Amino acid sequence: MSDAADTATDVPAYVLPPDLLKAEADLLKAVKAAVESPDGTRWGATLRFENLRLLPVALRLAEALSAVDSTLRLLWPDAGAAALARRDAPELASSIADFNQWSSQADPDALLLAVGPQPSDYEAFMALCEAHRGVIVMLNGRLEDAAVGIGSVARKRRRGFVSSWQQAYWLQPLEGGALMRVFPDEWALFRQDPDGYRWLSTSADRPDPESLSALLAGEDPDGLKQQLGNVDRFLDGLSK
Repeated sequence: MSDAADTATDVPAYVLPPDLLKAEADLLKAVKAAVESPDGTRWGATLRFENLRLLPVALRLAEALSAVDSTLRLLWPDAGAAALARRDAPELASSIADFNQWSSQADPDALLLAVGPQPSDYEAFMALCEAHRGVIVMLNGRLEDAAVGIGSVARKRRRGFVSSWQQAYWLQPLEGGALMRVFPDEWALFRQDPDGYRWLSTSADRPDPESLSALLAGEDPDGLKQQLGNVDRFLDGLSK
């Protein structure tokens, strides 16, 4: 076999989903694989699209997961969102609750699907998770900036909680590209060319924003990180 053929077989077959329907199918497959794996009990699933109607997506995912695990419970941050979900999915009504309702009648081993927790829900959501023994899937949660403006002890605790989550699925459009992760595969970065998206690179961990920008611009992200590190060290020296 030629060297060219050998090289071609080494290129991963990463492909972006063409539409939301395929993205949901990939998300469900990844979540199933994650919750059945021994790799953890806290899994994120994220579709980073503007103006995404999350309720229909959450209900379809809950219906599919309930067919796999009858203990599934669909949890919403507030009572209003839970009521809307019961209205739109009466067949799942007995499995739907808000965070406060669940805290008072929890089944510690159920499979939980928590939809859209935000920084304002942080305390209630963290308490719920710490009291739960079973697997939790967080759909389109945003907890990353929850530690802003609080004391160092609480900030450290929150960062520990945020870092306890792994992403089973992630799909995010970027300026000039897209980022995807489908468990158990690695993170895949795509560049947007005039004729479509092309796979650019993979990594075991989610690339930080600086690395993403460098890779999409055709630059060396390690060189950029070294430059930023030098700037940080310089600023630290000035502050001493």
